[in-house]
Amino acid sequence: MRFKRRLRWAVIPLGIVTAVSLAACTPTELNGYLPGFTDDGTQATNRTEMVSGLWVNSWIVLLAVGVLTWGLMAFAAIAYRRRRGQTGLPVQLRYNMPIEIFYTIVPLILVIGFFAFTARDQSILETQYDDPEVSITAIGKQWAWDFQYNGDESDNSDAVWTMGVQAQPDANGDIDQAELPTLVLPVNKEVKINLQSRDVIHSFWVIDFLYKKDMYPHRDTNSWSFVPTREGTYAGKCAELCGEYHSMMLFNVKVVSEQEYEEYLESLRESGQTGDINTAYDRLQNAPGTGAVTDDSGEGSH
Repeated sequence: MRFKRRLRWAVIPLGIVTAVSLAACTPTELNGYLPGFTDDGTQATNRTEMVSGLWVNSWIVLLAVGVLTWGLMAFAAIAYRRRRGQTGLPVQLRYNMPIEIFYTIVPLILVIGFFAFTARDQSILETQYDDPEVSITAIGKQWAWDFQYNGDESDNSDAVWTMGVQAQPDANGDIDQAELPTLVLPVNKEVKINLQSRDVIHSFWVIDFLYKKDMYPHRDTNSWSFVPTREGTYAGKCAELCGEYHSMMLFNVKVVSEQEYEEYLESLRESGQTGDINTAYDRLQNAPGTGAVTDDSGEGSH
């Protein structure tokens, strides 16, 4: 009885502290300090909150299991400690069936639960739009990115494109963000990005979107569908070690209004960057570390 009273007085303040702490959480804290959210909790895509929810809730469950486990360990260490005047070993118990069943069932429930929620969210994340409002092909290459805006996905007759070179750090190691390849997306539109690689395995990762997906050479089946829900500029990079200048394989994603998006596509048409990107922009089209193409005379040109 004395122990139960002590336990009750220990649990009550712990519950109060937990409730107050959760009530005072900011949107940033409620989303596990993950990127992709503004201070008011606005998500970057229609899928971002789903990913953060799976992450945060998984950690809450694991923390609860940890606290329970640590509590039982502390209880056993205190309740069954050697008392003053005692000698030898305490009474040895061979087994305790209720506890052993409990320790078997709980992990099984946790594994099934984690699997079920992960499979549910993965199924939604991997569902592709059959008729997206915007169709784009993102091409990874050592060590930069090309983006083709397909227009009519059936024949790419009105496609436009941009090609990029790897990041060029200055003498201080700083990178001019304006020179990075930039993927432009319209806000609140269904987007489907088809992922391709020209050479080795790359991984397309937009950090604030809380999602990344591999790009395989000679395999065009990987795609990613989502709706960007907040205008702004987001950092992207290759998340798969792909060679010497992997760390320089950076890009930006710029989410803009529909009007700005259409104006951007029109500027590419006016520049003559139309049709499909061909093999002229294949791997290593920019000399490593310079962004230049070297001609037969050995002189570089941009």
